Amino acid sequence: MGGSHFADGWSWALLTDLYELTMAHGYWRMGLSERRAVFHLFFRENPFGGGFAVAAGLADACHLLDAFRFADDDVAYLGSLRGADDRALFAAEFLDYLHALRLACDIDAIVEGTVVQPDEPLVRVEGPLLQAQIIESALLNCINFQTLVATKAARIHQAARGRPVLEFGLRRAQGCDGALAASRAAYIGGCSATSNVLAGKILGLPVRGTHAHSWVLCFADEPAAFEAYARSMPGNCIFLVDTFDTHAGVRHAIDAAQRLREHGHQAIGIRLDSGDLAALSRDARRMLDDAGLADMKIVASNDLDEHAIARLFSDGAPIDLLGVGTRLVTAYDQPALGGVYKLAALQDASGRWQYKLKLSEERSKISTPGILQVRRCCRSGRPIGDVIYDQTTGLAEPITGVRPDGGRFPCTPADTRTDLLVPIYRAGQRTYEPPALQVSRQTTIDQLTLFSEWLRTGALAGGYPVGLDHQLSRRKDELVQSLQEGRS
Repeated sequence: MGGSHFADGWSWALLTDLYELTMAHGYWRMGLSERRAVFHLFFRENPFGGGFAVAAGLADACHLLDAFRFADDDVAYLGSLRGADDRALFAAEFLDYLHALRLACDIDAIVEGTVVQPDEPLVRVEGPLLQAQIIESALLNCINFQTLVATKAARIHQAARGRPVLEFGLRRAQGCDGALAASRAAYIGGCSATSNVLAGKILGLPVRGTHAHSWVLCFADEPAAFEAYARSMPGNCIFLVDTFDTHAGVRHAIDAAQRLREHGHQAIGIRLDSGDLAALSRDARRMLDDAGLADMKIVASNDLDEHAIARLFSDGAPIDLLGVGTRLVTAYDQPALGGVYKLAALQDASGRWQYKLKLSEERSKISTPGILQVRRCCRSGRPIGDVIYDQTTGLAEPITGVRPDGGRFPCTPADTRTDLLVPIYRAGQRTYEPPALQVSRQTTIDQLTLFSEWLRTGALAGGYPVGLDHQLSRRKDELVQSLQEGRS
């Protein structure tokens, strides 16, 4: 199912913050637990100072939601919790309610690999208030991290200019689960393979690797180490050449590769892992070509990210493959996406929708009320803008997006229009089958091609047009004004 790394058979209901459950207890006490509510998961700023993000993490979120239940031991654990007064934190009747609970929400989401923007709901949850509240933390955990890493991988993929990028981040990832999630998201973002063998097994990802400096140190000298590696792995030889002296290492790799060729095998290449990678790769390329080994590849690693990769190719580095680890799987320059989950509508006792928003002194943090959908408008096959609208009222023609600064952009009847949120669950039953990871990876690559004009001109950095439908914009302004007047 879409390559999820979570184990089957587990109960994941307790993958939540305690305050979700204390609020749930309060909803139950107040008779609000079955009141229908709508929440949206979104982020407010594009990561890494860039102009886009890549949606990811949906398949893992589905895996958790499929297994949503409070098992016997979950209920027993919750029953053991005590409040500050040393009394049971939760009423026994509430725990019985949780034990019988089954997911009944309608959930819509943007599919993995889609280019997305700030304030666009990546996930919309509509269902009983208590349930929609409890699943908040798990959804944020899946979507926030994997969207962040997929976006970083997409930026690195772009910087690589078509060269394959290998994800080497296992040893620097944030724990075992973080390593698997990072490998998954990095592949969706455009990486070609991972060094993480468990990710290969569980997720079906291609796995690649070379050898470490320790291999070389286990032999009398570097030539002996390369000769031994060639005998051990004649069909999979990439020689790490910088253990002692890189130029000497390249010469020794050439000798080993030529002996392999004499025995009918082909060395794949060499790996550079330290020093001036641009200069060393130029020297290595010349040495390999002069030795008649033009088909041997040069792999570069060593704390690479999109910025370092761009500099390498600006310097004319003849690098064929890139190994990227720490700065990818830890999202080194921005450790969190900052996605949030906000209540946007709640039915009253008679079943009428009451629209909700969070006020803030910062306009960018005022949430948007309604049951939201995102419509992407394309002209001549290229995106021209996204319009967020309320499904209960629909989009008014002519479609006009109102940006936060008050600027407007039109979507004409001739433009292609696509709604980005698709049904994932209906009444708690999953109706969507996440595609294979290879499909999600290709979706990312195709999406970046669609946005290539924005990326090429730098217009995304200045703000791809995203706005509210003018009806929704007016309603939001009126609700903000009403709430502000009520506070004064």
